[in-house]
This record gives sequence, structure tokens and C-alpha cells, in this order.
Amino acid sequence: MLELRPNCECCDRDLPPDSLDARICSYECTFCSDCAERVLAGRCPNCGGELVRRPIRPKDRLVRHPASTRRIFKPEGCALT
Repeated sequence: MLELRPNCECCDRDLPPDSLDARICSYECTFCSDCAERVLAGRCPNCGGELVRRPIRPKDRLVRHPASTRRIFKPEGCALT
């Protein structure tokens, strides 16, 4: 099950569970669409994998399986590619 992490690892922008701007890699590293496209050129700086839009979990499912509250912020790893 996806963690649905709450923020962009590059700029620390909030990314709520229903955000259409969240991008993830296969390891669930999470970035906003601006950082994913403009800074990272669609590649995860941690694993090199493709960044794709994160799916949205329906609100009724969030009650039973809430989004993560653990923030990961690593601006040092977000450099122009």
C-alpha cells in the first residue's frame, strides 16, 4: 500500500493525499510536479527511476488507511540534471 507521503523532498511543499501535483518513483520518493519536471527532468534523484503522478486514494479509504505524516526533506539531493 502506498504511503502517500505529505511533502516534496526537494522544496518541502505540502502534498495532501488528494493532490494532483504529487509525483512518485517506484520506491515512493515523493516530489511536487514543479520539482519533478523543472528540476529533476522526470527522474528520481535517489534511484534514477521515472517519476509519475501519484494515484489518489478515495477519501473513504483514507479513514482505514491514512496517508503518512512522516516528512522527508532532502534539498541537497535535488540538483539540476
